[in-house]
Amino acid sequence: MAAGTTDVAILPDLFPEALLNDTDAVLAAFEVEVAALTQPTDEAVLATVQHVVLALNGVNEAHDESAYETDERERLCLYIDEVLTEHGIDVAALAERRGLTRYEITDEWRDW
Repeated sequence: MAAGTTDVAILPDLFPEALLNDTDAVLAAFEVEVAALTQPTDEAVLATVQHVVLALNGVNEAHDESAYETDERERLCLYIDEVLTEHGIDVAALAERRGLTRYEITDEWRDW
């Protein structure tokens, strides 16, 4: 067996298609919600973050509370940050106004 083949063979078990589809749908909805923000307030931005985090909690619950490993959790948080930043939101400043770091803006609602 070639090196790395075992690693690739377990990917469908770790990341079933339903999990990937559910996660993609949540993230697509988040992108739409962020894009719809015009002159967003901190409260509006945090509401979109709350929506996406709660939806991802739902995906995690639907997949036996084990949908996202540490690496995936970090990537999801980074993705949320990047989408907000791409839409002109200063995530670091928003977090600072709330007494948080930019990497803590999902923590209040995140179960995954």
